[in-house]
Amino acid sequence: MKKILLAVAVASLAACSTTSPDVIQRGDAQRMSQVQDATVLSVRSVTVEGNQSGIGATAGGVAGAVAGSSVGGRREAVVVGVLGAVAGAVVGNAVERAGTREDAVEILLQLRNGERRAIVQAKGNETLNPGDAVILVTTGGKTRVTRAPGVAPSGTPVPPAPKG
Repeated sequence: MKKILLAVAVASLAACSTTSPDVIQRGDAQRMSQVQDATVLSVRSVTVEGNQSGIGATAGGVAGAVAGSSVGGRREAVVVGVLGAVAGAVVGNAVERAGTREDAVEILLQLRNGERRAIVQAKGNETLNPGDAVILVTTGGKTRVTRAPGVAPSGTPVPPAPKG
């Protein structure tokens, strides 16, 4: 039973992923990215729905079947084992969905050429506001938004550091 619970925990952790602009995937390190300048038009909070990869349902079903099959005599064990598998699968699926759900922001942007884009990304360490100068960093088909270097919130230039 301990091995099954450990397998469920490992599978749950393995299923976790993030869209945070502060986390770079290993495969994206040391790759050249396309960078575009833009201005934030609006920012709104959204929720990114959790995954349903089947890992949670499978792990929950196995755990429920094992736990249920240890109840009562032989005939009861089969029935309770099947019921335990179904209940475990439902609970495992719900746990996986809840564990992979993320708070995010939808950022509406205006590019320098006048085009508008909307990007959804997890909430990061930066708070973006309308009027902020930002850059869009695109690597491997995925784009993240971050404040433009050398620009304070709402487009105010950052004074150069004093020379010492």
